[in-house]
Amino acid sequence: MEAQPHFSREEINSTVWEVPEKYTRLKQIGTGAYGAVCSAINERTKEKVALKKLHRPFQSEIFAKRAYRELRLLKHMKGNCLFAFLTVCSLFSSYLVMPYMFTDLSKVRGQLSEDKVQFLVYQMLCGLRYIHKAGIIHRDLKPGNLAVNQDCELKILDFGLARSTDAEMTGYVVTRWYRAPEVILNWMHYTQTVDIWSVGCIMAEMINGKTLFKGKDYMDQLTQIMKVTGVPGPEFVQKLDSPEARSYIKGLPRYPRKDFSVLFTRASATGIDLLEKMLVLDGDERLTAELALEHSYFDGLRDPDDFPEPAPYDDSHDNATLSLEEWKRLCYKEVKSFVPFPRRDSKRKNTLTMSP
Repeated sequence: MEAQPHFSREEINSTVWEVPEKYTRLKQIGTGAYGAVCSAINERTKEKVALKKLHRPFQSEIFAKRAYRELRLLKHMKGNCLFAFLTVCSLFSSYLVMPYMFTDLSKVRGQLSEDKVQFLVYQMLCGLRYIHKAGIIHRDLKPGNLAVNQDCELKILDFGLARSTDAEMTGYVVTRWYRAPEVILNWMHYTQTVDIWSVGCIMAEMINGKTLFKGKDYMDQLTQIMKVTGVPGPEFVQKLDSPEARSYIKGLPRYPRKDFSVLFTRASATGIDLLEKMLVLDGDERLTAELALEHSYFDGLRDPDDFPEPAPYDDSHDNATLSLEEWKRLCYKEVKSFVPFPRRDSKRKNTLTMSP
């Protein structure tokens, strides 16, 4: 099959890429359940970019809805330097163009210094504050969805699972190790603080150089969490809708809460205090992104320019049930109306460097 006019076509690791001719020197740098990513050079600007190809975006109504949602959310985030999106490069919305980043946190090995942990967590929380104020929950925060460059600047990736806070919640979200306990215990009702739990897990991993809660299945995941947070009392158990969840917790050994200063011996007192307030079993008691950013751990980092106010996100299609053709038409409409915007990186100057 020939490429469409002004597009080039090539196969890389069994994936066919058909992109505008201006993108050259494609090299695969990642792959996952929902897409593959190549680095490329924009020959017009000489900028190195990342191209994400969505796997079979119109295979079914579910896939098409996911592609549409990711397009809408990424467009909504334009102008905020903490989100990785530049433009789309296909009328069929199979390809997204993003800034090229040096690596992602899943590839950064070993323990990180506290100044790096502090700066990276600060950026995560700034990004979450922005999307939460727009009424959006990311739902899939994990090291592999957090891209970093060599200056320790961070961008949040992959909004395919993100939902508005008013949308119906489904239970299977977030890689298990970073999943908040309320998602495991109660499939349908949770808040934006599920993202804060994920940040706490990632922060703990950066400090200790290993995954904090490494459950073999979702019930083992819950057990691993309780061994650190302690088994909750009756007030928390009464909040659970699921009789099975209540019964499971009541049947657990009475694990005491672990001393975080023993778990995280390399962390400062303020870092430990922040972790304790993010890794709270009860999501209603957990810090919000905005409150977390006010924590003394970030004294000296806060800058008013890091806290822009977003417009509310229009979630009118989040719970829609449409045909495949209707989802296609909506995607085409979004792509055709899209106005590309220039890359925006942080204006902050720092002396930190990142190596995988």
